[in-house]
Amino acid sequence: MKRLGQRLALLTVVSVGFAGLVAGVLTIRWAFSYPDRALPGPGEPVQFTITKGSTFGQVLGRLRRQGIVKRAFLFRMFANFSGMAGKLRPGTYTIAARPTPRALLAMFVKGPKIVLRTVTIPEGKNILEVARLVAAAGISEEKALLEKMRSRRLARRLSIPGDTLEGYLYPDTYRFRPDSSPVLVLRTMVRRHRKVMRELKARHPSYLIRLRNRFRFDDNDIVILASIVEKETGAARERPLIAGLFLNRLISRRFPSRKLETDPTIIYGCTVPIRKSPACLQFRGRIRRIHINDAENPYNTYQHRKLPPGPISNPGRAALLAVIRPTISRYLYFVSKNDGTHHFSTTFAEHDRMVTRYQRRRRRAPMRP
Repeated sequence: MKRLGQRLALLTVVSVGFAGLVAGVLTIRWAFSYPDRALPGPGEPVQFTITKGSTFGQVLGRLRRQGIVKRAFLFRMFANFSGMAGKLRPGTYTIAARPTPRALLAMFVKGPKIVLRTVTIPEGKNILEVARLVAAAGISEEKALLEKMRSRRLARRLSIPGDTLEGYLYPDTYRFRPDSSPVLVLRTMVRRHRKVMRELKARHPSYLIRLRNRFRFDDNDIVILASIVEKETGAARERPLIAGLFLNRLISRRFPSRKLETDPTIIYGCTVPIRKSPACLQFRGRIRRIHINDAENPYNTYQHRKLPPGPISNPGRAALLAVIRPTISRYLYFVSKNDGTHHFSTTFAEHDRMVTRYQRRRRRAPMRP
């Protein structure tokens, strides 16, 4: 009887030991399979943000509170063992329904998916309009952009011979990360302008020599006149004609004032610069006699000879090419035909007749009910 009891005790010990061994093996297998087993939550995709400077423990605590991770000890063990615990990147993530620990940590290490923002800058926009478009696309803050656009220091760094970046923010379609640095955005646009100018200059060297020898034009003068051409017409075929006409005004004896006499320059001087003349402070969207006679507006090409002190918009390739390779003509005057195009004249008498035909009669025409 005693021997039977000893055998039963031994059998019990062996059974318990075997059961413990099996349980241990199963526990180890379960622990090793943990990284690839679905977590208990979330039941549907959720947004999760890791803020800059967060520790792994803080991230894990938030995962527990949101019900995404329950066995925090195992999650931490795997994160430490795999080396991913110290590599989590800040950002906002979309966590899929019931991810595995391995997939979740790998996503946090890779970083959030960046959705680039697209912005299109049309030809002829000034710095105020460019800043507004970039900000509306969620790329950079408008005030910060304008501050950098008007930074003489940044202009010098980018080798722009003016006090602002006006004229050098090339109109194109761009893609940037959300909340991009204003300097990065502006440098990209200026770099694109430089590339286009290099291409145009390489293709038309003889025309550049003519501009330099006859008009004393450098690259900045080309940009300034192109910015005016851009504002004067949207008709592609007219750009070289208008560029040639303005060049004629600068040197022709048949145009005694030698002034460009173009309205967009007055408007620019009254709207974009921070410092404005007293007459410009009275500008309400329509040019009046006080604005035409305003010699304190440095951009007023009715009062000041030669080119204005800087560009008045950001010209595209076609406007730049129009100045580099203008149409040679005797035209000195042009007037809108109210259909997006213009009538060009060689004499003031002809121009005056066309103004009567296209503008004065139109103003006098009775309003239709």
